[in-house]
Amino acid sequence: MSSEHLSAAILAGGLGTRLQAVVTDRPKVLAEARGRPFLSYLLDQLVSAGFRDVVLCTGYRGGQVKDMFGLAYGPLRIAYSKEQVPLGTAGALRLALPLIKSETVLVMNGDSFCNLSVNAFWDWHRQRDASASLALVQTAETERFGRVQVDADGKVTGFEEKSAEGLPGWINAGVYLLAVSRIRTIPEKGEVSLERTMFPAWIREGLYGYQCAGSFLDIGTPESYAAADRFFLQETRV
Repeated sequence: MSSEHLSAAILAGGLGTRLQAVVTDRPKVLAEARGRPFLSYLLDQLVSAGFRDVVLCTGYRGGQVKDMFGLAYGPLRIAYSKEQVPLGTAGALRLALPLIKSETVLVMNGDSFCNLSVNAFWDWHRQRDASASLALVQTAETERFGRVQVDADGKVTGFEEKSAEGLPGWINAGVYLLAVSRIRTIPEKGEVSLERTMFPAWIREGLYGYQCAGSFLDIGTPESYAAADRFFLQETRV
């Protein structure tokens, strides 16, 4: 079974508070990198991996996203799940559940990009009979993100909070494979975070971390967003 049988969901509803100093008139998934909306790079990644269905989980200024991308992007069919009040990353995914067409869904944060092989990640996930896996990337400084600890088989054993020490380690790359059965356990009401609430709770039930070598970009701050043009220029040269 290849990834073309999977649905994808992109979490595109964040307020982008820190980024509003430099991106004032649009949601951060539409912030431009090399003259293109950031979201288009994620959609390109899905097309390259053979996906056919994606749900965009929108919120703040979500109408702009729908106006720009419509109901299709190349071979991708696009559905929209719009939160009326902020629900957090987990709550937004729970709201989108009726639109997901497969028993496992590839979930992507809309404000980060990881150049990983989605099909290799899917194979790794299936080999472990996992129901929840996070893609991880290694970075020299983890102070913005916190570190993820895994054992020899890739099981997540813990999360370390963000620290001013800036130690090297593995961080959450914002790409997940989640069984629909896991998503159903997310509370339907209120603001719920995947990273702060659900992932730590799921460790007891088996949560895996796929360590990949892909390059990584997060545009959550003006400083990191400023690196986006150069990042994608380098990616196109690879």
